[in-house]
Amino acid sequence: MRKIRWSKVALFLVCLVPVGWLGWRAWNNDLTANPIEYITHFTGDWAIRFVVITLAVTPLRRLFNTPGFIRYRRMLGLYAFFYATLHFLTWFAIDKFFDFHEILADFTKRRFIIAGLTAFLCLIPLAITSTAGWIRRLGGKRWAALHRLIYVTAIAAVIHYYWLVKSDHRLPLLYGALVAVELLYRAVQAFRSPLKRAKRATPAIAS
Repeated sequence: MRKIRWSKVALFLVCLVPVGWLGWRAWNNDLTANPIEYITHFTGDWAIRFVVITLAVTPLRRLFNTPGFIRYRRMLGLYAFFYATLHFLTWFAIDKFFDFHEILADFTKRRFIIAGLTAFLCLIPLAITSTAGWIRRLGGKRWAALHRLIYVTAIAAVIHYYWLVKSDHRLPLLYGALVAVELLYRAVQAFRSPLKRAKRATPAIAS
């Protein structure tokens, strides 16, 4: 148990490295000529990375037969929400400074804003219900169904990034490919599970 606890502490600290690096650059006035744009892109990049990493936990633990990976998924998902919140607040509070008229204008002029807000709003109920207490309140099936919103988050985040980038689409396409592989893996597993159950339920034919 002590080893697991310390591994969680280590992961917690590693996940803080990006925001620590951002704080260090801010302290040294090294946020480029456009610090708001830099912070917005930096936090957005790490939000989508953590979404992709969180989605990768289930396939990796099954492919490498390491069920212990599952204990880190909640923390990774919460860090995705943490960086997404920083990304949203940088745009909402620092860039737009709570100017709702300008914010609404952004929705009509920039479609990537709608995709990004969709991804962020889907993360909110996932973060709120990430505790064991909420699993008990909702029940395992309803909780699992709700947490499939992470798939919507991932797709909307990739679309947000793709629409945001004006020319070089390599990174959003890379993230899109990773998300596609992760979702395809889940789709294949969902298709195979009933077949496996049916096979186990079918009595063996005597030779």
